[in-house]
Amino acid sequence: MPAIGTVAALSRPALLAISVFAVLIAATLTLWGYYGTTVFFEMVRAGWMACF
Repeated sequence: MPAIGTVAALSRPALLAISVFAVLIAATLTLWGYYGTTVFFEMVRAGWMACF
């Protein structure tokens, strides 16, 4: 008798990528909520300018 339903398991790299993305989104929303939009965007811009 064939299996009725199979669950496709995610590969380890895909699961890692999804986890990293979820952490980045959570950090972004937390900082945005804590500092407000103006300060948040200023922090992001200052960090971006420090890299380049």
